[in-house]
Amino acid sequence: MTSAPALHPVPEGVPHLRVARPVTDLALSSTQYTSGLGLSTLFSFSQHAGFSGVMLGHPTSSAGWHLELTVCHTHAVKPHPTPEDLLVLYLPDRTGWEGRCAEMESAGWKSMESYNPYWDERGRTFEDRDGYRVVIANMGWTNEGTAAS
Repeated sequence: MTSAPALHPVPEGVPHLRVARPVTDLALSSTQYTSGLGLSTLFSFSQHAGFSGVMLGHPTSSAGWHLELTVCHTHAVKPHPTPEDLLVLYLPDRTGWEGRCAEMESAGWKSMESYNPYWDERGRTFEDRDGYRVVIANMGWTNEGTAAS
């Protein structure tokens, strides 16, 4: 196991969100997510009760979430994402958004038409090697889910 870097704490009373995804190849998927999304490895573990995994996120932010990729060594867990199982990252700066999209392609993410046309109007949809989708939205987010002004 590796230890986590010092993170900025999430305010007390606010839950921290972990999104867990089983993958078929932990090393390849980890590289694809860190390179494409610009995430850092926060923590990793190996052979814990038959599982190995990595937690990815932004160690310098108090985002309150991280992504966990796991592989089970005792029995294969085949990923079964649907076209609407999305992670959506909001990047309102056009230059930053274009750069992130280029990084996604360089990391081997497949650019594709979104199942929901809303995301094609506001960003780009990418699919990883296991069929999981990520939308890079070129907009800010508010509690109404609309572009920030």
